[in-house]
Amino acid sequence: MAQSILDTISGASTGTLVVTEPLNFWAGKRVKTREDKNAEPVFEPATGRVLCQLVPCGAEEVEEAIQSAHSAYVKWSKMSGMERARVMLEAARIIRERREKIAKLEVINNGKCITEALVDVDVAWQTMEFYAGMAGTLTGQHIQLPGGAFAYTRREALGVCVGIGAFNYPFQISVTKSAPALACGNAMVFKPSPMTPLTALVMAEIYKEAGVPDGLFCVVQGGAETGTLLCHHPKVAKVSFTGSVPTGKKVMEMSAKGVKQVTLELGGKSPLIIFKDCDLENAIRGALMANFLTQGQVCCNGTRVFVQREIMPQFLEEVVKRTKAISVGDPLLDGTRMGALISKPQLDKALGFVTQAKKEGAKALCGGDPFVPTDPKLKGGYFMSPCVLENCRDDMTCVKEEIFGPVMSVLSFDSEDEVIQRANNTTYGLASGVFTRDISRAHRVAERLEAGTCFINNYNNSPVEMPFGGYKMSGFGRENGQVTIEYYSQLKTVVVELGDVENHF
Repeated sequence: MAQSILDTISGASTGTLVVTEPLNFWAGKRVKTREDKNAEPVFEPATGRVLCQLVPCGAEEVEEAIQSAHSAYVKWSKMSGMERARVMLEAARIIRERREKIAKLEVINNGKCITEALVDVDVAWQTMEFYAGMAGTLTGQHIQLPGGAFAYTRREALGVCVGIGAFNYPFQISVTKSAPALACGNAMVFKPSPMTPLTALVMAEIYKEAGVPDGLFCVVQGGAETGTLLCHHPKVAKVSFTGSVPTGKKVMEMSAKGVKQVTLELGGKSPLIIFKDCDLENAIRGALMANFLTQGQVCCNGTRVFVQREIMPQFLEEVVKRTKAISVGDPLLDGTRMGALISKPQLDKALGFVTQAKKEGAKALCGGDPFVPTDPKLKGGYFMSPCVLENCRDDMTCVKEEIFGPVMSVLSFDSEDEVIQRANNTTYGLASGVFTRDISRAHRVAERLEAGTCFINNYNNSPVEMPFGGYKMSGFGRENGQVTIEYYSQLKTVVVELGDVENHF
């Protein structure tokens, strides 16, 4: 195999890596596009410099990748679950072994701090191990019928699945989508976000090294046009998409024309409800975790923070103090707790939300401005000081729309019924959270919140064992947990007659 990107990462630091290798992978090797037309620069968020050039895959490349995946699927689906599990466990071992290098590449391409990236890589190998463990447990059911006849069910693979990833968790999402797909016997063609193309390629190399059939996990690079080709392809059985609501609607519409199965993990504007009887220290920690991980670029973040009026002053005083203390800067340094946003347009968008919020009457208690680190090489990076907004109302733009940046909107409330009604007054329904010492209230509120996940006395704690997905316009289907097997397989019923066939004619 050609030299991996990881072979050059050890000595790299912020502002030094340049990638020139082909960014596509199928048939067991990296593949260069036929033409270099329509190349787009990929930027390093921390410096603003060009990291590599991305050439989108066209119809011929997509066709090659899908044919390669289909050939691999035919072999892989015939293997037993235990045989598939052994290969997947080897992939998990390789991820663990290269943990630091993968995390470093993720940071350079994505901008998040190294401490977060290391956790993301750990979640990836844990996800691989979890679904490897499930691969050998995929069984059917025996059903006894009258007269000695019987039926049984078989859980079978779908075929070639397409995964379309997002920029906020590039490596982790490549595993979150591919591991359950492969455990069920499928192949996957994965399209990363065009802003973060690198670590999915590393995952393809790891699968190859672990022993999957060539083509089982393919990587095709590109934007909307490449995604359209994938969604329309007749050999694709399923599409799993993570991203925005508008794009998710288009994916669903395109996939519907071929009656393909779809999983959509879309945006959110999740409520975090903090009652006056909470453990205030834990609630403050939860609010920070709910808003500032990955520079606020997390779909399930609890960005509408509802605080009961009696404790609002104490909450704001402490949360502002800790927000101001967040170390923003070089994401590869161990002491950094907030890196750079993914792009200049995303930075401008987040800053624009803060400006609009002020016009509508909110007050920025801290942050909300461009941040310029002292290190000269970071001058062109996409940094923003984390922001806490008070005096927010439900009708403000910053409260209604997903910002995808480090902005916490704080709202006051008086009663339980009132805050639940306000929390549910949104088209989104990805996540929610509640902090209270009253266990009855906690479960009562969790039942009434219209969201796919409700965190009680914590936030953004999502291990692989736990299903994750949305209500309403935040999507449907689930990722993680045992239930995801149902979204990457199909059930066949076999009916067996041991006697004579009744003749009614």
